[in-house]
Amino acid sequence: MYNEIKTSFIAKIENVMLARTIGVGFLVNLDLKLNFVNEVKTIISESVTNAIVHGCLNNEKKYVNFNLSYDDVNVYIEVEDFGVGIADIDKAKEPLYSTKVDEERAGLGFTIMEVFSDKLEIKSKINEGTKVLMVKRYKWL
Repeated sequence: MYNEIKTSFIAKIENVMLARTIGVGFLVNLDLKLNFVNEVKTIISESVTNAIVHGCLNNEKKYVNFNLSYDDVNVYIEVEDFGVGIADIDKAKEPLYSTKVDEERAGLGFTIMEVFSDKLEIKSKINEGTKVLMVKRYKWL
């Protein structure tokens, strides 16, 4: 079994809810447990928010790519922005670190993604953007 959806949307914060809704709707036929679905929604929220707020700097002229797929065992979540990029990925992954110190940001986005995912991979280039891939296992064979 394999299915995939690819979409793009403007880097507007209200599109975080859109991404969550797309994710839940896309995965509904897998008949997943509620706690699993809630963790996936959280992963989507954190990754899309990071892309919009930190990657694209809320620039509504930029787009975020959101790809979701699954196979017989895993759900794959990929979020890509074409924004400023991350200079130091290890630093960005530190709990409580935020590039938006003047705003009320917890600095826990990557920490939450890492906790709720079975795999977190971050690729970034300065002034080109960031791609985040998360894998979450839903079935053990």
